Amino acid sequence: MNSLPLSGLKVLDLSRLLPGPYATLVLADLGATVDKVEDPDGGDYIRQMPPLRDDESALFYGLNRNKRSLTLNLKTPQGRDALKRLVRGYDVLVESFRPGVMDKLGLGEAALRAENPRLIYCAISGYGQTGPDRLKAGHDINYVARAGVLGYGGAAGGAPAFPGVQIGDIGGGSLFALVGILAALHERERTGQGRFVDVSMTEGSMAFLHMHLAARLVMGEQGQPLQRGREGLNGGYACYGLYRTKDDRWLAVGSLEPKFFAGLCERLGRMDLLESGYELGQGAERAKAELARLFAEHPLAHWQQLLAGTDLCIEPVLEGDEVLADPQHRARGLFVEAEDPQRGRKVTHLLTPLRMGDTPLRPPPALGQHSREILSQAGFTAEELAQLGL
Repeated sequence: MNSLPLSGLKVLDLSRLLPGPYATLVLADLGATVDKVEDPDGGDYIRQMPPLRDDESALFYGLNRNKRSLTLNLKTPQGRDALKRLVRGYDVLVESFRPGVMDKLGLGEAALRAENPRLIYCAISGYGQTGPDRLKAGHDINYVARAGVLGYGGAAGGAPAFPGVQIGDIGGGSLFALVGILAALHERERTGQGRFVDVSMTEGSMAFLHMHLAARLVMGEQGQPLQRGREGLNGGYACYGLYRTKDDRWLAVGSLEPKFFAGLCERLGRMDLLESGYELGQGAERAKAELARLFAEHPLAHWQQLLAGTDLCIEPVLEGDEVLADPQHRARGLFVEAEDPQRGRKVTHLLTPLRMGDTPLRPPPALGQHSREILSQAGFTAEELAQLGL
């Protein structure tokens, strides 16, 4: 097996649900040792979330391969002392509690970095560690709403487009946590010191609007506020949008450059639409309506055949299990079947996007499965394990 780039890195994962666990899944897939610290009473909440297979959450399974599980009750002095001692041997700690929770437990950044000055402490929260709303509860839809992302998508004059995926959790939380952690690790090579990484899922979500918001700021009084469905890349251009076919399927037309849209117009026999493809306002609406009429005349298969062999930035909108059968994804090895001896069955895994060697495929842990192993490796004696109820 090829050596993975993060082999030797040790991560303590106190996070729950999606943002932190996906970030640590990527670290684990890249070779890091990731040890989940879970509450003995149920552990990570996602363990109980449907869909269930053999009374186990498929969501938990998909997010927590290649990790070990340790149970510690951090509300007890023994649990808190154990974590302080444990953290001395780790490089990174990830948590996703509300700001201040770890400090109240005596386990905040200052306390843990006193035990290990090289520790990189990453806190993922909805609104960040500071500011008037830092303690507000929220979920993905709230974060993308506050970031302006939700309000930017959807038809002009209509409702915001409900996102089908967790943009704030993954894009705003997991990915920026990974960037911060890896940047801090690089800095530590130079300074020998760890760092606190403050990840706001709301601010991370705003990164998806960076180009548009930054341009708005540059324009100042000469510009206009962002508008849902009326700008070039959010529904304004006829050459960049979604079109329904006769069989109620959809085509994603991204023919943004003139050479691509010209190729589409040529295939449609409608070169008269070329100029209006880049207009906004009434001209764009007329072009969009005409394209919608044309695409609605035939089913998706017709358009796939007509456009086969072209390079015009047009793709079918895959639905349901179609994405699992897509030949490009299959050729890239995104779906890998592996034995799970722990559960006595084969499981197909969805790999994370960064594959820099042979990705390990160890099944996710049962709650507390590795508690004795992890603590013993950290030097805890049998008597101390017994005091922790292990």
